[in-house]
Amino acid sequence: MRTTISILGCGWLGTALGKNLLQKGYIVKGSTSTNDRLNELEFTGIQPFYIRIEPESIDIDYFSFFNTNVLVIAIPPKRVENITEIFPGQIKIIIELIREMKIPKVLFVSSTSVYEPANKEVREGDEGEPEKPSGGAILNAEKLLFAEKDFQTTVVRFGGLIGANRNPGRFLAGKKNIPANTPVNLIHRDDCVDILSQIIEKEIWGEVFNACSPVHPTKKEFYTKAAEVSDLPAPEFTDVQENYKIINSEKLVQRLGYSFKYPSPMVYLKELQEWDYRI
Repeated sequence: MRTTISILGCGWLGTALGKNLLQKGYIVKGSTSTNDRLNELEFTGIQPFYIRIEPESIDIDYFSFFNTNVLVIAIPPKRVENITEIFPGQIKIIIELIREMKIPKVLFVSSTSVYEPANKEVREGDEGEPEKPSGGAILNAEKLLFAEKDFQTTVVRFGGLIGANRNPGRFLAGKKNIPANTPVNLIHRDDCVDILSQIIEKEIWGEVFNACSPVHPTKKEFYTKAAEVSDLPAPEFTDVQENYKIINSEKLVQRLGYSFKYPSPMVYLKELQEWDYRI
């Protein structure tokens, strides 16, 4: 029988993953909380489902979405004041459904925001105190999933996402007083999709992985070039230091035998520039 993958949250990343898995022969179900996107998902070949999860309830058209071999959770926390309560609340509802439907494997799309900016290189296990409430909410969600014994969870903590029409030049365009020497932790969407797909294919469960390009240019280096490539106003930088972290992804590279398509985010900027010249 063909393996079924359900992707909870078919947004910018989830839809790209779904398309990749379809090409590899999987049956793919995908959810959206926007009715307007149902036809768009169906057009890709992904079986579309409307699902909206609140902290204490779920609005869903068909529960058959959760009849699956692997559930990929790719929903980011909402930007709300009580995020540390709302996001873990959503995950608790999802866990109840995982148990009820006896889903054996879960792949949780997490974030490097779970790490404290402690001015050092960080590996899995170095979480500390996340700087933002969203990071704390995601870390609590991870803990809830790992506390469950009825299914296996793997967590992938991605750096900032770039690529595929997500223009990094606009993030800091024209802004002032940006700390120049802070290293960036970024990853291209193509690498994200490939990493998630390989974890499913190789059945690597019960793990936590950092996933970030291994080269970390400074904010000044990256965003100056990003503005130039995008023909946007460059940020203005300052030598004032801010707390930072450098994400180490060696565990992922070793466990998956993974080779990054974009080992540095500067490679992506170079690619953008070359395409512009071709046009």
